[in-house]
Amino acid sequence: MIKILQTKSGVTKFQVLIEVAAHQPNVRQKEIAAKIGITPQAVSEYIKELVNDGLIVTEGRVRYRITKEGVEWVLENAVDMKRYARFVMEDIISHVSTWTAITKEDVKEGQQVYLKMEKGLLYVSSTEKTGASGTVISDAAAGDDVGVTSLKGLIDLENATITICKVPRIERGGSRKVDIERLKPLASSKPYIAAIGVEALIALRKIGVSPNVMFGTNESVIEAAYHGLSSLVVSVDEQVASLLNRLETENLEYELVDLTLE
Repeated sequence: MIKILQTKSGVTKFQVLIEVAAHQPNVRQKEIAAKIGITPQAVSEYIKELVNDGLIVTEGRVRYRITKEGVEWVLENAVDMKRYARFVMEDIISHVSTWTAITKEDVKEGQQVYLKMEKGLLYVSSTEKTGASGTVISDAAAGDDVGVTSLKGLIDLENATITICKVPRIERGGSRKVDIERLKPLASSKPYIAAIGVEALIALRKIGVSPNVMFGTNESVIEAAYHGLSSLVVSVDEQVASLLNRLETENLEYELVDLTLE
């Protein structure tokens, strides 16, 4: 789960910091209190905590500024919340009456189950307790799809990581100039493999790996990340820039590895 959503105080701390950043340097605690629905005394305590954490600095009475660390903290949490909100809007609210999940064991109609996201797919179990629960709408055998209603709690989403491996175009050697030994452990470390370009496809085939996707890769990897699924993208060098632009637009973190042999 997103860390700041685990407690009410975490959410309020985030809100206070946002308000400080929006109105710096002259911060009126009464206005912040009225806007986010807490007492001025509570705002004062949160500001003290933010100062102690190094997220804001004081420049005298009622004068505060957000620090570089504070900006980074806001951005990190904002990205996580955006990812979670997208998951909620697209996968939850759009199917609010009934969600579709995969059963880990046999279940009976009306049985309470727990929900968990694994490798981008939603699973239910009657024994593996998580922070989210619901009720199945029909009998289902292990491995079947089943409808789940009356959700309670929040579904934990894994923090997805994206590794991009750059390989040379055919004019610069193609797959024959790819460091295959470095590619092997990278491919084994990610559950979702994508290829951009024939050179990338052949490089993966040389280590016995078939990519999960080759067309529409950019959007596929983004969707996978929003479902908590980590990806490895092997891309011909000329296509890397457009992929990086899309990931940065979505505020998704990535690692870039050049596999070109010298």
